[in-house]
Amino acid sequence: MRAIAVLLSVLVLSPVAGVDYQTGDEDWRDVEVDTSAWTDGPEFEGSPMDNPRPGDAVLIIDVEYKPSHLASEVQGQIVIELFEEWAPNTTANMIKNVENDIYNGIFFHRVIDDFVTQAGDPTCKTAGIYPATSLTCGSGGSGQTIALEHHTNLSHVDGAIGMARSQDPDSADSQWYIAETEAHGLDPENRDDEGYATFGIVRNGMSHVRAIALVPTTDDPSGEEQIMNPASSAGRPIWEVHISNVEMIGVVPYDEEKVVESQSFLSTLSGKVTISLSLIIVVIAGYLAFNRSREEEPDAILLDANED
Repeated sequence: MRAIAVLLSVLVLSPVAGVDYQTGDEDWRDVEVDTSAWTDGPEFEGSPMDNPRPGDAVLIIDVEYKPSHLASEVQGQIVIELFEEWAPNTTANMIKNVENDIYNGIFFHRVIDDFVTQAGDPTCKTAGIYPATSLTCGSGGSGQTIALEHHTNLSHVDGAIGMARSQDPDSADSQWYIAETEAHGLDPENRDDEGYATFGIVRNGMSHVRAIALVPTTDDPSGEEQIMNPASSAGRPIWEVHISNVEMIGVVPYDEEKVVESQSFLSTLSGKVTISLSLIIVVIAGYLAFNRSREEEPDAILLDANED
């Protein structure tokens, strides 16, 4: 694994206590994503992150890149699930940034093969002809940082998306990275600086992540894995790896079996309630009929009672 001090650094800003964005009522949450199309995912290792979680937010990243010097441009999509229950503050920050369109038109500004690919800086946009860009590219952000957020179910598995930060654990802003392979050296239990936070995973388009990790960079200009520069640490792609659009597209479908079980339970409960009400009605009707008969034939009842 390569050095990461340079790769995951971002501009240090004043931390904020939380995210000033409330999630839950967005229109896209009414859309259940077709998970049958998720055929290009990462390699699983038995992590809680392996299985999609019903109701989790899903975003899509549209990318354009040249895999090598002589290759034609490739267009692709990377689909990511956000683990909202396990990382509520970090996912809310990501959703806020996506909804504010700050990632549209930027490029991946740091790429390291066999490690991670990093983007998310809104100042990393081509100024005229690539690679001309803002002087702040690589250290920019939205202006709001969030507190470091860990969960026991989240780690740097293959395809995990995490938050870039500076030396201050609570300095993550808008920059994120995608693990091109497992990178457990970034997990808090394997570090003495509190580690880095993951908050989602690639569900489709992992082949694009791996291809982007192999593009020629300034410190690994060949782009060939077999002759990879061992000193590579924070390469800027020689050809732009462009992000044309990042968009929230819906949620992971809710578990149909649980829905059916719930509906069956409610149906059974409704039936039991109907039966109970019917019994109550029968009892009340019988009671009223009994009282009515006593009022209409009092002598016969009295005679029967004293017949002995």
